[in-house]
Amino acid sequence: MTEHALSVSRAYDEIAELYAEHAGSAFAVDPLHRAMVDAFADMVRSTGGGTVLDAGCGPGHISAHLVGRGLSVVGVDLASASLALARGMGSSAGFVVGGLAELPLVSGSVAGVLSSYSIIHTPPEGLSGVLAQMGRVLVGGGYLLVSFQSHEDPGGRVEAFDHQVATAYRYGVDEVSGLLGEVGVVEVSRSVVSGLEDPRRGFAQAHLLCRREWPSV
Repeated sequence: MTEHALSVSRAYDEIAELYAEHAGSAFAVDPLHRAMVDAFADMVRSTGGGTVLDAGCGPGHISAHLVGRGLSVVGVDLASASLALARGMGSSAGFVVGGLAELPLVSGSVAGVLSSYSIIHTPPEGLSGVLAQMGRVLVGGGYLLVSFQSHEDPGGRVEAFDHQVATAYRYGVDEVSGLLGEVGVVEVSRSVVSGLEDPRRGFAQAHLLCRREWPSV
């Protein structure tokens, strides 16, 4: 585990309860984000369902939402205080301590992976490895939904920004889609919400839905 990852997890632990309240409220009032999460859940269920991973689950608000959509969920996060709050929500989701760069799951073991704004603290040099890990744990035909601060220009370059908790990065949608494609996770659909909808920073919000290709025989 890198020192960077440890510092981010410590920062979230220090504000766990405050962040849980903020993140849960923000998701509850964001119909566009919820629509993409619900579409992801429907796609997973259409292929027979199975366990899905909430990668960087934080306080577990989206894990609980996915359980409500009829899915079996395991959440992974490095912030132990956030995981304690997630376990206290009373949903049937299971929660495990772990990092995005080394997901503690067997290859091809989940039907879906959801990453809700969890890649934003990954420095550019680590992004390909994190996305490869998400692809590794997906079964063939499984779905991935990754959401992150982005640019309205799909080819926009990575840009660091001053996040309240820890340094964060916004990535171009084409870059994230391209890195996923390199590990056999191909884009199905994308939604890029205008920066006009972000009154704080004016950042576009990207939601990228992808599917793991079946291995060649």
